[in-house]
Amino acid sequence: MDIATSTTSVRDSRRAAVEAYETLVARLAGPPSLLIVFPTVGHDIPVVAAALRELAGDVPMHGATTCQGVMSEAGFVGDAGVGLGLLGIRDDDGDYGVAARTIGDDPRGAGRAVIAAAIAAAGRDGEPPALVWLAADPGFEEAVIAGIQDVLGPDVPIAGGSAADNDVAGHWQEIANGDALRGAVVVTAMYPSSSIHVAFHSGYSPSDRSGVATRVDGRTLHEIDGRPAAEVYDEWTGGVIADVLGRGGNVLRSTTLHPLGRVAGEYGGLPFHRLSHPDSVTADGALTLFTEIDEGERLIQMVGTRESLVSRAGRVARAAMRAGNLEASDLAGALVVYCAGCMLTIQSEIGDVASEVARELGAKPFLGTFTFGEQGCFVNRRSHHGNLMISVVVFRHGER
Repeated sequence: MDIATSTTSVRDSRRAAVEAYETLVARLAGPPSLLIVFPTVGHDIPVVAAALRELAGDVPMHGATTCQGVMSEAGFVGDAGVGLGLLGIRDDDGDYGVAARTIGDDPRGAGRAVIAAAIAAAGRDGEPPALVWLAADPGFEEAVIAGIQDVLGPDVPIAGGSAADNDVAGHWQEIANGDALRGAVVVTAMYPSSSIHVAFHSGYSPSDRSGVATRVDGRTLHEIDGRPAAEVYDEWTGGVIADVLGRGGNVLRSTTLHPLGRVAGEYGGLPFHRLSHPDSVTADGALTLFTEIDEGERLIQMVGTRESLVSRAGRVARAAMRAGNLEASDLAGALVVYCAGCMLTIQSEIGDVASEVARELGAKPFLGTFTFGEQGCFVNRRSHHGNLMISVVVFRHGER
C-alpha cells in the first residue's frame, strides 16, 4: 500500500482538479485504487467531480466539501474559502467500493442500502470491511450509522466527517464516483491489503458540572434537571449565552469551548466522552444541538482551550498509531477529520495543528478535512457521531 496527497488553492475549479490529480499520480507513481476528494464550496463541485472522473476513469472516488480549506503534511491550504485536497491510496492487492444514496425521509434505510451497495462495488459480498469511511449531510448521522450497523453489526469501525461549507449556509455537497450530490450519504467499504487503525477523541476536559436530560426532542434539548436547558447551560458556563436568553439566537461561536459531553466508555478506569455542540437557543429556553440526545442521559459540561485544540490532533494521531503498535516508519499515510467549529476558533493557528499531526506521523502523507460533525471509533471499538471531535485513521505501509 502506498499513499500520496496533493493540495491546491488554485481558484479555477477544472484547473485545480487537473493539476492536483496529475501531481497525485506522479507522487504515487501510478493511478490510485481509491481517490478521496475534499473541496471547499468556493469551487464549482460538479466541475471538480467531472474533471476528476475524466482523469481517473473508473477509480472509486469518495468526497465531501470541507470548511475553508484542507490540511496535509504540507500545511493548511485555503485561500479566501477556496481549496482542494486529494488523497490517493495505491493498493493493488486491496479492494475499495464507493456508493451513495439519497437520505430522503429514511436516513436509517439509506445507511442500510448504501453500505450494501459499497460492499458490492468492492466485490466482497458477504465479507465485512476493515473500515467504513462515511460522509453525509449534517443532521442525520446517528440514523445513518444505525443503518450501517443494521447490516454490519457494531464491531466494524466507522469513521469520517459530515460535509461542510464555509459559513453554515447549507451549501455542502458530497461526491461519489464523479457525481456531485446533495442530501446524500456516501460510504467507502475498505478492504486494504494492510492494516488500518482508528482513534477518536476530543480536545476537552470534563468539569464538575452535570445534569440529566429530562426533556428532549431529537436534537432539541428542552430541559436539564427539569429546568430550561439554556438557563442551566448559561449558569454552568458563567454566562456565555446570557445575551440571547429570553429571545433566542445563534450561539455556535460562543459555545465552541463549552460543549456538552456524555460518557461513551472507559479506558484504564478513565472515562472518555462524545461531545454535542449547542448551536442555537430557542425563545422558550431550549438548546438545539448538532447531535441527538436521549432523555435520561447525563450531560457533563466540558471545557476546552485554544491550546488544547491546537495540540490535540497530534495526540489523536499518536493514539491511532498506538492502537496498532505502529511507529511512524510503519505508516503509509493517514486521513484526519477535524471539527470545523474548532478550526474556526483557532483559525490563525491551524497551520500549527497541521504541523503537530505531521510531526506525530513522521511527515508521512495525510489529508485533513474540516467537518460539521465527526464520526469515529473509540478505544472500546464502538463507533459514534459527535461534535468538536477529531478522528484519525492510519494505514500501515504494506509490501507490494
